[in-house]
Amino acid sequence: MTFDSAFQPGNHEGLAVPPLGILDILSPVSAHVSALVGIIGGVTLGVLVVWLLVVLKCKLKANVPSHVTSRSPLLLHPDQMRTELQVRNSLGFSLTKRCRLIEEDEQRDHNATLDNDTLLCSVCKKLDFYRIFLDGIPQTEEIPLDSLSSILQKSYQCNFCRLISFHVRRTWMLDKFSDVDLSGIQCRLLSMKCGCLRGPFYPPPKFRCYRLHVNMEGLDNFWERYPASRATAGSLTIFLMQEDAFKFGRPTDLHSRRVKNTVDVDLVKKWIKLCQENHGDECHDVWRKDDGEDKNLPGYVRLVDVVSMTLVPARSGCRYVALSYIWGDVSTEYQTTTDNIAERSIPGGLNTATFPETITDSILFVRQLGLRYLWIDAICIIQDCSKDKLTQIQSMDLVYGLSYLTIMAAGGASARDPLPGCRPRTRTLKQHIEVVQGLHLCVGPPRLRQALALSVWNTRCWTYQESALSHRRIYFTEQQVYFECRGNAFCEDITAESKGLRSSSSFVRDSCGEYFPQADPFGTYMGAVNECTRRNLTQESDVVYALTGVTNALAIGFRLGDPARVFYCGMMLTDLHHALLWQHDPHTPRARRSLPDGSSLPLPSWTWAAWRGAVDYTSEHRYLGIVNGSGEPSVVETFVNFWYIVDHSGATVQLDVHRISRIVLNPMTEEEKSAYSPLSGILDPAELMLNIHRPLAPGTLIFRTTSSHFNIAQRSSEENDESSTCLHHGLFDILSTTSSPPIWVGTAVLPLDPTPPSSLEFIVFSRTATLGTCDEQSLGKYQECVLHVMAVNQNEGLMQCVGLGVIHEVSWNASQPEEKVVFLR
Repeated sequence: MTFDSAFQPGNHEGLAVPPLGILDILSPVSAHVSALVGIIGGVTLGVLVVWLLVVLKCKLKANVPSHVTSRSPLLLHPDQMRTELQVRNSLGFSLTKRCRLIEEDEQRDHNATLDNDTLLCSVCKKLDFYRIFLDGIPQTEEIPLDSLSSILQKSYQCNFCRLISFHVRRTWMLDKFSDVDLSGIQCRLLSMKCGCLRGPFYPPPKFRCYRLHVNMEGLDNFWERYPASRATAGSLTIFLMQEDAFKFGRPTDLHSRRVKNTVDVDLVKKWIKLCQENHGDECHDVWRKDDGEDKNLPGYVRLVDVVSMTLVPARSGCRYVALSYIWGDVSTEYQTTTDNIAERSIPGGLNTATFPETITDSILFVRQLGLRYLWIDAICIIQDCSKDKLTQIQSMDLVYGLSYLTIMAAGGASARDPLPGCRPRTRTLKQHIEVVQGLHLCVGPPRLRQALALSVWNTRCWTYQESALSHRRIYFTEQQVYFECRGNAFCEDITAESKGLRSSSSFVRDSCGEYFPQADPFGTYMGAVNECTRRNLTQESDVVYALTGVTNALAIGFRLGDPARVFYCGMMLTDLHHALLWQHDPHTPRARRSLPDGSSLPLPSWTWAAWRGAVDYTSEHRYLGIVNGSGEPSVVETFVNFWYIVDHSGATVQLDVHRISRIVLNPMTEEEKSAYSPLSGILDPAELMLNIHRPLAPGTLIFRTTSSHFNIAQRSSEENDESSTCLHHGLFDILSTTSSPPIWVGTAVLPLDPTPPSSLEFIVFSRTATLGTCDEQSLGKYQECVLHVMAVNQNEGLMQCVGLGVIHEVSWNASQPEEKVVFLR
């Protein structure tokens, strides 16, 4: 029997009960002893408490330097506050009381230095980082730090300087340059608000969160000397780690958290769940506006069953993941062909031993998410069957638009690279943490937009539509994993999980790219063309195919009609007046794109897809400066009423093109009353034929307008904004041929090589409104007095596009333009 069991209630077995008389004698003695013990214990406890308070007070006084007063402007966060809180916690203070004490202590003056001040330089030691993260630094009160070169030198002895140095050395690629001149670059410190996940837009202090930003003055000269560094350098932002949020009485919202060696799959599941439960239709089939559309994959689309490891037809309503990645220069052994499609269609038929790591990691990740089906182009499309490839390519809007989630393998340069973080030792952490005045601060990975700008994945043309069409995206980058949907954005290094309330704000969400689609169809189309033509293709003739998913989505989402009739060679036919106003990027040579295999006929000259390199849809500001480019082209009145095109079968069909009528609100001036009048009337069948003794080629555009000839003169390199050696297109003055001396009547953008002739033929399309593109003092200036024109050359009655321009309406009318039926090819 144990000692404890002897004193359990009702347990008397084995106990000898003393006689009653003895108990009577012992009772008074026991009472006196108990009282004496109580008195001694109480005195001892009191002495102990007094001793603890005296020791604490002495310690706090010892931490206060004699030269610091309660009114010092740059005071350090007090160590004694944390020490006192720890003591209070050890004495049993409740959580509510501790929170109240924290709020009270936040208002105290901070009069102590920290033990690790020896790890700060003389400049950083003067800063009160606690106060900075508590109240922030207004941009108008930036705190000067030091020159960048000095900060780099001090990085070995100062923790805060080391944070700055880590970012600069990593993103500026300083190690690639033997002798880098950083003179003249000065650093200044300010704070930026992180937002508030709980709303409203102006949160109370307990929900505020700041991040530090280091501004650098004098960078322009450095970027000119080292342009490669500018391409990779991101903003220098320093975060407070979430484990220190309690020191400010705040939640961990929008503070930094530690990134693990491998991706936290449960965290990814949480991101997906937040999107599912809170965003509804906003993130479900975002570009398919017609609820009556069939939202199932066609049966001819195949999926990888990651459980049975076989290729299966897509089942109705099945939940699947799509993969976006770079093929790169890898063996084609893993691809599906006509020889192995039968074997791969039986359970276990997919042998992962031949698969590159991007593919195997994606299969692993889908299994970890608890999902079963995965779409991979190289596996799900028969690569040596042209018919199957064409059918599947034309369904990319469905494959990516209907996916439950899309994996963006943005961390490698080919399919042989792993998904960073999917498995141990597949990524190097880019998060650097230092302790500064007792606070854990970090320079973390870049935001999503910056991370993608550093990736090879983001330079490929096919990946644009794969990202744009997907409503939920997981980006595996070298830095970390990011999640993005239409309603929110998350990442591994920032605690930003929330329901995405309309009243909330988050810098993580603000750092995302543009959404697809935008408010209007042409604006969305324009952005897609601008982006895609700046990306790379292994087969440059695939440029139209690489955008087919986007054009299909636009036609369906905005109910423009059959995609095959809405778009031709990538051109948006329903808004042809705008679509024809594309310009070559001035730094891109004018050269024809390679032809697709088996094709002998080049694409029409009026399509951007016919030409290599970047294309701009930009406003008329391009005519004021060749490198100017923003906004979109403006059309206030269309002059061509009926358009026709020769389709792929050789038939001439009329196009359904949106028309724009001019609206004049004020009383018309005399010039406006004599404005250019567009030609009307449908072309008769005889006018649709050109006597060239051969059929018109598919893609020939036919319409009625007027044409006229003008002289041109190239502007000087200074007026073209840059040295002519950097440009392949330039500004040309359009000059009248009916006046002496010639009057400057308009401006054109034309290729510099070969040098255009001194006189060109122009055809007119539409009216716009811009100033500064002609001699308005001689010609007169009134509302919307400028016309859009195209410079053309002609061969056997067929015209080809040379460039675009604008001409003053008075000069066009004075040139006695000739009515023509144009065959533009």
